[in-house]
Amino acid sequence: MAKRILVIDDDEDILEILNIIFQENGYETVISNTSEAAEHIRVIQPDIVLLDVRIVGSAKNGPEICKEIKSQIETRHLPVMLVSAETDLAIIAQDCGADTYIAKPFDIFGLLSRVKEFLS
Repeated sequence: MAKRILVIDDDEDILEILNIIFQENGYETVISNTSEAAEHIRVIQPDIVLLDVRIVGSAKNGPEICKEIKSQIETRHLPVMLVSAETDLAIIAQDCGADTYIAKPFDIFGLLSRVKEFLS
C-alpha cells in the first residue's frame, strides 16, 4: 500500500507541484490549503505531515498544528516536516517538536529524498 503524505500549505502552486511529484513517486497525497485537514488527521491517517509555517486564512498555523500532533498519544509518532521560507525555521521547528524542516525555495529532489528517509 502506498505511503500517504498530508501537505498543508496556503500556496496552491506548491500544493499542485508537490501533489504531482509525490504521486509520480508512488505516494498517495492529501493536500489542503487550510489548517482544517489537521482536524481530521485520525481519519486521513498520513505517514508524514508537511506543514507550512504560515497558513493564511486558517485558524491555526503550522507550528500550532505540529504541537497538537506531537502532544497527542495517537499521533505523536507521526513525522512532521515544516516547509517554509521563515528565516528562523530551525528554531520554529525545534520549538514545536517538528522532526525536520526544509527551507523554501526548496530543491524538489532534496525534499523528496528527505521525505523518503522518514518513510523508509
